[in-house]
Amino acid sequence: MEQLHDLRVSRIIRLSSPKALKESLPVDERIAETVIAGRREVENILTGKDSRMLVIVGPCSIHDQKSALEYAAKLSVLRNELRQDLCIMMRVYFEKPRTTVGWKGFINDPHLDDTYDIEHGLFHARKLLIDINELGLPAATEFLDPITPQYLADVVSWAAIGARTIESQTHRQMASGLSMPVGFKNSTDGRLNVAVDAIRSAMHPHSFLGIDQEGRSSVITTKGNPFGHLVLRGGEKPNYDAKSIALAESWIEKAGLEQSLLVDCSHANSGKKHQQQLKVWEDILSQKEAGNKSIAGVMIESNICEGNQPFPEDPEKLRYGVSITDECLSWGETERMLREGAAKIHKLIS
Repeated sequence: MEQLHDLRVSRIIRLSSPKALKESLPVDERIAETVIAGRREVENILTGKDSRMLVIVGPCSIHDQKSALEYAAKLSVLRNELRQDLCIMMRVYFEKPRTTVGWKGFINDPHLDDTYDIEHGLFHARKLLIDINELGLPAATEFLDPITPQYLADVVSWAAIGARTIESQTHRQMASGLSMPVGFKNSTDGRLNVAVDAIRSAMHPHSFLGIDQEGRSSVITTKGNPFGHLVLRGGEKPNYDAKSIALAESWIEKAGLEQSLLVDCSHANSGKKHQQQLKVWEDILSQKEAGNKSIAGVMIESNICEGNQPFPEDPEKLRYGVSITDECLSWGETERMLREGAAKIHKLIS
């Protein structure tokens, strides 16, 4: 009889279970406190109980643990310095959605050589998140594969559903069970309705196929996530200006949701040019000074060094602290803009 399954599958490699990975990289009380406190801070900012601005800042993607941890150490110091006015979290993105093909991120291909050592990727992604939280710095990430949260979600304080997966029922179901607030980005063409629909969907309970902590196929039943919110990342044109914010507010109001949103200073809002993020940031601050109440925070792509670099044939030739995906602001520029922004926010909330 002719084979009926796995006709186009070349190999299957069994991974460690989420439980096994967590036992090898456990969370101690100090890390748990950082994660929980980070989640509560975001919840309070989204609901207006905390008047500070949320800032999710860090590399477009993680490809080098050493430089990521160096960046985290710098950001941890800045978080403590500016904590009265800004709630700073580190952007720690391990999964990258691709429009066609390309490097899918650290978890999928940690060695940057198409060997797809996902076991290694999951282990070192979790280790890095633990190391970052040990600094007292909460972490934020995008969940792309619906299985990944079982391995990493307990050390994440904020999560995103990206523009390419916003219409996916799988991701809406996943978000309904996540333990942290979740930001839903508008679609790549700029539509807001799909993100608002996703937020509303994720607020409700769902039952779906997934894996448990032992790695076994299971029916997962969720309670619904009450802390979903809109993230404006631009589309066919930027959507961070006051007119676009007002339009987003009307969509949120019509849906009966909390009047709270984030603005992504990068991606289509900056035309993927790192210096343009400064323009978006300054515009957001001006809107806050003019009395805007709905903008709860921003996302910024930043690294040790500015710009980006092409993915080389030899990973050893990569320049240290430079993005291999989207362009990023340098650490020096990031530090300056956040200090200046904190001073402006301080005047508004003091």
